[in-house]
Amino acid sequence: MKKFPVAVQPYTIREALSQDYAGALEKVAEIGFKGIELGRPPEGMTIAQQKALLDRLGLKVVGTHAGFDTLEFDTDRIADYLEEVDGGKFVAISMKFDSREDLLEKAKKMNRIGELFKKRGITFLYHNHNWEFEKFDGEYALDILLRETDPELVQTELDTFWIKKGGEDPVTYLSKLKGRAPMLHIKDVEAGEEQFFAEIGEGILDFPAIARVAEEIGVQWMVVEQDLSRRDPFDSLRISYANLKKLGFMEQ
Repeated sequence: MKKFPVAVQPYTIREALSQDYAGALEKVAEIGFKGIELGRPPEGMTIAQQKALLDRLGLKVVGTHAGFDTLEFDTDRIADYLEEVDGGKFVAISMKFDSREDLLEKAKKMNRIGELFKKRGITFLYHNHNWEFEKFDGEYALDILLRETDPELVQTELDTFWIKKGGEDPVTYLSKLKGRAPMLHIKDVEAGEEQFFAEIGEGILDFPAIARVAEEIGVQWMVVEQDLSRRDPFDSLRISYANLKKLGFMEQ
């Protein structure tokens, strides 16, 4: 089985970052993560200072998120940031769609944004939640979006938890995305009706099967994220990291 580099999405530790930015990143590095999806530093810290901190901790920026439910952002400013921080070449967004017409209009705009990023050597990604598995005229919103966007301009950063929450099997759905899923958000799902967030390996998802399909479709980075936790978020990250080591498909 392929060994994947595994990064962390710091939304998991958003409160700790707001209180002690450097200290929170130090804890991430201490757990063992080598990559992180990260945006511009907080007020009072320059990008150069952020990069120096990350270099000291051995953390590489693998990509960033451009925002939630908006397509109004400065593509060059984001690309400049990734270049300055010597970051990855991925920018992800998430959207909501009011109707099929709204989705089609946003898909056109995503293609235009993807073209701008491509000129800067950056891959534009769409990150799903569960609402993309609502149907317009009998078809998943996500399926429409994938069809209406150019694979050369818009790829995906799908999320195992949210695929399951949307009513689909992550392995089955991901298998349709060969060559279009360079990054994958991994998080588990508790058993039971609530379907609450769980640490990797502590829930019901079949991560060995997810790793196999990830290899088949060309995933380059797996990214651990846990939106909410019943534990301290750093404990959740430690559990997920330890279980990924046991599963045997994480680069170490």
